[in-house]
Amino acid sequence: MAGVVPVVAALAVAVLFTGGCSSAHGTALSGDPSESATGVSESPSPSPTPSLTPPYPTGASGCHDNRRWTVGESTDWVGLVVETPKQNYVDDGKGLRVVSLPGYNGPLCRKITVQVEFWKLVYGVATGTDGERLSDGTRPAYYFDIRRAKRVELHTDARVEQKIALPASLYATDRSPCVGALVSVTVGKPLTSRELPEEVKVGGEKDAWGSTSVEFRSRRVADYELSEPSAPQVCSQDGKPTADPADVPPPGSQPTDLYPTDLYPTDLYPTPERSFDLDDIFGTASP
Repeated sequence: MAGVVPVVAALAVAVLFTGGCSSAHGTALSGDPSESATGVSESPSPSPTPSLTPPYPTGASGCHDNRRWTVGESTDWVGLVVETPKQNYVDDGKGLRVVSLPGYNGPLCRKITVQVEFWKLVYGVATGTDGERLSDGTRPAYYFDIRRAKRVELHTDARVEQKIALPASLYATDRSPCVGALVSVTVGKPLTSRELPEEVKVGGEKDAWGSTSVEFRSRRVADYELSEPSAPQVCSQDGKPTADPADVPPPGSQPTDLYPTDLYPTDLYPTPERSFDLDDIFGTASP
């Protein structure tokens, strides 16, 4: 499939993704209590609360100087100003938003080029004992391929708020139970196939925004968000649903019938833990 980068997904417990940047550090002033002539100590007067310095203060020019920023510094800043769909509470998860908070995130003196890319992931159940293994040596639960569905290039300095709409079909409520969506926010050029994740976890623990951790092979990724397939356990090897998700429990869950029928495939118990990027196996074309 042209432009497809195959990948493997994981069902193991997801590692919580945490990130952020500290805004300022201040040390409260303190003093020793004075002592009276009679030897009775008096309470010290309250120390003034130091004012917090914004993480990206503006200079006399009205902007924050970023001329000598490294890729890492630019990536940290972009991660601060971009809100992914689940983080975008202002628009109720209807798209991405670049926030503009003068004095907090700049504005910057020079704009930064940012790629917002939406990826369609199609999942299929991994069967058999042959094939690639995951990074921890286990077999994948699913295979998936990945292709770019939409790309938007931004040039931002946080002077104004910017919004990006989601691809409607990719984020439709009635999309196939075998389809997932991944949005990446990258500094500089678009991502190459070699920078995409090899493994993607499905199920397990989520971060504070309800997203699963995804490991990109690039340090230019400032933010991302995974929208998982709703029922990959019903998908064939080519990513087509083969049953009603209500009739097939997800891997790892216990069957309600002591004697499973065809509706409860016994090969789904116990569950494997992850899936894998097919591009690294078959070398399909880069997106």
